[in-house]
Amino acid sequence: MTIPDILEQNQIIPDGQQQKAGSASRHGGLSARLSITVLLWVVLDYVCALASGLIAFRIRQHARIAPLYHGFLNHQFWLSLPLISVVYVVLFGLYLIAFARVYGLYRAADHSSGLNEQRMTVQAVLTAGLLLCGTLYVMRAYAVSRIVVALTLVLTMSAMMVRRFVWRKVRERRFLDGRDVRNVLIVGEGRVADALREHLQSLPYMGFRFKGFVSVEGGGHGTEVVSDVENCVAVARSLFVDEIYFTAAVAKETVVAVVEEAHENGIDVRIVPDMYDGLAWNAPVEYVGQFPTIPLHMRDFPRGAFVLKRMMDVIFALIALILCSPVMLVVALLIKTESDGPILYAAKRVGRKGRTFSCYKFRTMVNKADKLKASLEHRNERDGILFKITDDPRITATGAWLRKFSLDELPQFFNVLLGDMSIVGPRPPLSSEVAKYDIAHLRRLDVLPGITGLWQVQARQNPSFDQYISLDTAYVENWSLLLDLQIMLRTVGVIVSGTGS
Repeated sequence: MTIPDILEQNQIIPDGQQQKAGSASRHGGLSARLSITVLLWVVLDYVCALASGLIAFRIRQHARIAPLYHGFLNHQFWLSLPLISVVYVVLFGLYLIAFARVYGLYRAADHSSGLNEQRMTVQAVLTAGLLLCGTLYVMRAYAVSRIVVALTLVLTMSAMMVRRFVWRKVRERRFLDGRDVRNVLIVGEGRVADALREHLQSLPYMGFRFKGFVSVEGGGHGTEVVSDVENCVAVARSLFVDEIYFTAAVAKETVVAVVEEAHENGIDVRIVPDMYDGLAWNAPVEYVGQFPTIPLHMRDFPRGAFVLKRMMDVIFALIALILCSPVMLVVALLIKTESDGPILYAAKRVGRKGRTFSCYKFRTMVNKADKLKASLEHRNERDGILFKITDDPRITATGAWLRKFSLDELPQFFNVLLGDMSIVGPRPPLSSEVAKYDIAHLRRLDVLPGITGLWQVQARQNPSFDQYISLDTAYVENWSLLLDLQIMLRTVGVIVSGTGS
């Protein structure tokens, strides 16, 4: 199967439709398209409602007979449930999902406060409970006591609030550790720009990182000015910027041009309200902390799909490490007995958004092989930035065998568990390679690097740097879980055939 064949099987929605669908998902009503992220939250909230209703019945009807958990394990508990109780639990779950959607609990929580989210959770549960009481009254369902309803509301509310609180704290911890942060450029040099910068820097737990100002009229922020407004998108791309904020008055034509170019590069654009009359009519105001902004362009980021990808990465990495532990032990002994030096080689590589990390591999070369690279540059067989030579004298006998079957990359499963890499993704480049990249090449750093990827299974022996970049870019632009699974299956064939080097 060729790369075009793989990509044709993973149909991509056109950009315009993606933006329209993404906007509907964030700001639409009940009829808006549900993303994978929203579906995951809907399922979790519905499970909370069902479990809370059943627990409430158990506490009310059977708590004196047996422990709570015993009732759920006993089939007599399920047989004793009246039909109206099942209907009541199902209805309450549906009501809860509907009102949670109305109150915006399934919108992106990046810019909303935790207190507001908890308040909306309480309001959604209470409103759903009120509607349920009305339904039970109309249906004359007197078998469902008010105690059961009250217990259901309390349990559901507690479960949802705790779950959302824990999820938010996990995200905040990742932000404080410098992971998954959103890099920001601010257009303007005035009081509003300074206030926004200080506001973002005072809220590190929200995941924003200030990267610099964009000059409109040659303003006075000194070294903090990284570009002028005409070149701000190109500079933003080189700095891995996710959002551009307009805080100064700029000609509407210039703003439109920036938005169009930012859309092509996957960068979000926001403006401060009341500064661009007519440019953002009917656009909702979103708060970044306490700072009001209006989004002009926001990309439809499939958070739910990436959550599933991360879960898949962790599961596969754990399984691989457990199954391959005997092989890794043998490899470690062979490396140690053949030559002096460490068993593992920790190379500094560039990951997502330019973040450097230590990429672990079994050492396949003689000790301190990096110092010998300069003397071998004239033998380089790859185009441009990449470096590769046949019969590299630095490679040991064990190292050549490890490379042939890609066993030297087994320690990278630890990188996957640490969150620095994924199972599937672009190859992690060296800092020296990234320094020579063009702006378009930085597209491949929008995602986590991978142990395997399109280039590894399709053109690993191809010396062309352009082919290497085009395959990685194609993967980033056409990513899906199905594409990851197809690459993983093809990787097995590559390893078995021993085509590594």
